[in-house]
Amino acid sequence: MSKRVQVVLNRDVSKLGKNGDVVDVAPGYARNYLVPQGLAVRATPGIIKMVEQRREKERQRLLEIKRQAEARKTALATVGRLIIRKQAGEEKAIFGTVTSQDVADAIKERAGQDVDKRDIDIPDIRKLGSYQVELKLHAEVTAIVEIEVAPL
Repeated sequence: MSKRVQVVLNRDVSKLGKNGDVVDVAPGYARNYLVPQGLAVRATPGIIKMVEQRREKERQRLLEIKRQAEARKTALATVGRLIIRKQAGEEKAIFGTVTSQDVADAIKERAGQDVDKRDIDIPDIRKLGSYQVELKLHAEVTAIVEIEVAPL
């Protein structure tokens, strides 16, 4: 059986690995396909060190994004209850519905933060009252914001 060689992938290769991964492959596969196609380069100590530095930089960048999301969550917690005014009828029923855009606009007005309306999980609101809205600020950071639906 022939000896395997290590290569560093330049792109994602299905069933082999993702960009930056160090993988062991058959020498012919590396020599005849991966390297000539520009999908990989032979792994040398210098290249492996560069890959590790790149991974560490990316890890630090992702940690910073998460830290910023945590800071936004804290800022949103200090805002308090947001008031959204809707026209109401009998028995506190509202006309129309409270949309995620309404919540995003209220957050922008009160907290000065832009929140993508697609990241807002809103309950089904049909009456006046208090509700909790969930904001997805990051894959691991979720904020809960209280909203008060009040009559116009």
